[in-house]
Amino acid sequence: MRTIQFVILSCFLCLGFTACKKQQEARRPISRASGVFMKKSIERNKKLIASEEDQIKALMKKNPKISYIASSKGYWYSYEIKNEIDSLTPKKGDVAFFNYELKDLNGAVIYSEVELRPQVYRVDKQDIMMGLRDGIKLMRKNEKINFYFPSHIAYGYHGDNKKIGVNQPLICTVTLNDFKSEAVYKKELEQNITNNLAKTDSIKKAKKVVLKTKPISKDTLEE
Repeated sequence: MRTIQFVILSCFLCLGFTACKKQQEARRPISRASGVFMKKSIERNKKLIASEEDQIKALMKKNPKISYIASSKGYWYSYEIKNEIDSLTPKKGDVAFFNYELKDLNGAVIYSEVELRPQVYRVDKQDIMMGLRDGIKLMRKNEKINFYFPSHIAYGYHGDNKKIGVNQPLICTVTLNDFKSEAVYKKELEQNITNNLAKTDSIKKAKKVVLKTKPISKDTLEE
C-alpha cells in the first residue's frame, strides 16, 4: 500500500515540475520581446529629438542676425530685452511673476499672453512645462527671452489635448516682470488682506453714519 502511495506521489511531483518548467520557458520570449521593444522605442525617441533639433537649427540659420544661446538642458534661447544691470535670477523658494506666449516654429501664435494671463509661479515648487521651469531661472527682472523647446521638454508625445499637437516643438516668449522671496510675498499678501479688511470696515461704518443721519424734509428746504 505504501509503495502505491509513493508511486502516486512521485507522479504528481513530476507533473508539477514539468508544468512549472513549461511556464518558465513560456515567459522567455515575452522578456526578449520586451527588451527589443524598449530598444526600438529609445531609438525612435533619439531620432525624433534629433529631427526636432534640426528644425530649430534650421530656423536659427534663417536668422543670422539674432544671437542664439545653447542651453545644457537641450534647448536654445535668444534675448529680445536684456537686463545688463541686475545679476540676480529666480531660485528655488522665490515667487516669479511673468507673462508668456506660445508659438509654433513658423511663428504662428498658439496661445497669446492674453489667453495665458499673468503668471504667479513658485519656483521649483509647482508643475509647469519642463523647459520653462529651467528657463525662468536664467532670467533677470524685466528681461524678455525667446525659448526654443523641443517637444520632450515642452508638452511631449501627448500635447496639451487642446491646441498643442503631438510631439510639437515650441517657441516660448517669456517676460519676467519681477520675482521675490516667498517670505516677502506672503508678508505682502497678509498686508493686502489687512488693508482690504480695514477698507471694508471703513465702508461699513460710513454706511451706518449715513443711515443714522436724519433726512432733510421738504419743509426745511422751502424755509
